Amino acid sequence: VAMAATRSVMRAVRVFEFGGPEVLKLQSDVLVPVPKENQVLIKVHACGVNPVETYIRSGTYARTPALPYTPGSDVAGVIEDVGEHVTAFKKGDRVFTLETVSGGYAEYAVATANRVFPLPDKLDFRQGAALGVPYFTAYRALLQKGCAKAGESVLVHGASGGVGLAACQIARACGLKVLGTAGTDEGMNVILRNGAHQAFNHRDPNYTERIKECTGSGGVDIIIEMLSNVNLDADLQLLSCAGRVMVVGCRGRIEINPRDTMSKESSIIGVSLFLATEEEKHECATAVLDGIEAGWLKPVVGLEYPLEKVAKAHEDIICSSGARGKMVLLL
Repeated sequence: VAMAATRSVMRAVRVFEFGGPEVLKLQSDVLVPVPKENQVLIKVHACGVNPVETYIRSGTYARTPALPYTPGSDVAGVIEDVGEHVTAFKKGDRVFTLETVSGGYAEYAVATANRVFPLPDKLDFRQGAALGVPYFTAYRALLQKGCAKAGESVLVHGASGGVGLAACQIARACGLKVLGTAGTDEGMNVILRNGAHQAFNHRDPNYTERIKECTGSGGVDIIIEMLSNVNLDADLQLLSCAGRVMVVGCRGRIEINPRDTMSKESSIIGVSLFLATEEEKHECATAVLDGIEAGWLKPVVGLEYPLEKVAKAHEDIICSSGARGKMVLLL
């Protein structure tokens, strides 16, 4: 009984109204959620911060949760308790999640058992928090939607963040020629250490010309695009015949000339992990766990923040000069 009493409340970030980073409120008297049927309770050690969480918080995203809510989906930690019918996990297991039911910016989180995966010993909790959304999104963009094949070329536009580095590692492991862009020298070095054959600085006014020199007249087969509202028009000029732009991230509108797609029969394809089927999520999970086992999948952790600094994390992920790996909250 004493054990239950100490666990009855926890610290968690709560959002009571949509708005800027200041609406993220850290509270210390939030009830610890109880896992229901087919759910597990995880003691959170680290939680990933994703750009999409800032869009949801601002109230501008297509899907908005009921208020109040706790943000966060990518947690890594230890199973504290399991609900009925859960046989895959037991108390004490190290795990990571793709999504949570109760929200990840908290000391404890409930997740559905089929969205929870074993965290191999070779990765720490910070790395575990960098697996879910970034690697599943990158795998979906490249292989499930982009139909990437060995021998093709891929340009990862904004390659030094969580999804970008995941895309570089996966593409390299699948035998693609990998090009990446970043906004800083440090970012370019991180890309080159994580699978890219060549890196370009997207702050250089002539960087698209340099990419064209590198790809020759053929162009690039696939572009993984994190900021389509800035880059989509230029991306269409860089594609090969039958090339495709995978729209992973966007922060606004852009004007393009559809004729650019006609001249090469190229495609613009939107990517949403939210729409993945159970089978597709299972395929992503299998590929990710295999990649960890094989040793080529190594999450790069960037900036780390305590839960108290969550508003700063939300500000930095949108406004910082350049990413260097996955941003995480540490508990």
